Amino acid sequence: MRYDEPLFRPPSEAESFILQATLGCSWNACTYCAMYRDKRYRERPLADVLADIAEAGDRFPEDVRHVFVADGDPLGMATDHWEPILRALAAAFPRLRRVSTYATARNLLEKSPGELKRLRELGLSLLYLGPESGDDETLRRIAKGATAEDHIEAARKAREAGMDQSLIFLLGAGGQARSEAHARASGRLATAMDPRFLSTLTLTVVPHTPLAALEEQGRFELPDQRGLLTELRWFLEEAHPGNAIFRSNHASNYLPIGGRLPRDREAMLELLDAALAGQVPLRPEWARGL
Repeated sequence: MRYDEPLFRPPSEAESFILQATLGCSWNACTYCAMYRDKRYRERPLADVLADIAEAGDRFPEDVRHVFVADGDPLGMATDHWEPILRALAAAFPRLRRVSTYATARNLLEKSPGELKRLRELGLSLLYLGPESGDDETLRRIAKGATAEDHIEAARKAREAGMDQSLIFLLGAGGQARSEAHARASGRLATAMDPRFLSTLTLTVVPHTPLAALEEQGRFELPDQRGLLTELRWFLEEAHPGNAIFRSNHASNYLPIGGRLPRDREAMLELLDAALAGQVPLRPEWARGL
């Protein structure tokens, strides 16, 4: 396969065929993110993408069940660019069960309901969205480019098109100053967006990002370990999706935790309380990562 590095995918796509249909991120302004800062956003030529699918189909047609379409927010591609890609994937991999991609509230809102339903009919079934926060002031500060209400409307459109959503919220994104407001509003936004999958990661201040510059200037302070665990507790108190698989086991997190919401809420809160009381070991700093 021809890949333009660096290449990123969600942890749950570890066994998937990664198809790079776009390079970079069309927004690329979030203050905390360094993933695509060295890339200029562009769509790869359709002929090159289809050639990659054909090559993969020739090499392992029976092995591919999941495909993740990269880079940053490929849903922003025009529908007439998506259609031949989805058709080719279905033809190349007879055992294909799921096609997924990163999406943003912005590019979901730009698609019509008819376009989203068409993409779902052709096999695009799971969208990874990172609202990061439900607090509009935090969203403004991290330059997310969308409000909480935008995310609610985007989720509604995806749901009505039959697409599942996997949401990511970022513990610590509000800094010490907006810690509780950020965490509780994030839980409320998770409730309103009502995803199938839900996760929290912990913010890492990456060098050479705008957020790192703010930290150096004393204008941003990340909550400490206890503060981040407390944010997770506040988030779970407020998050009431209908039936979501919840995970907080990413390497960035101090406490791996998971279950189904609402079924396992009390058990997760009890585990968090035990961790806050020092009765449960936390992930050591050397074992944490992006």
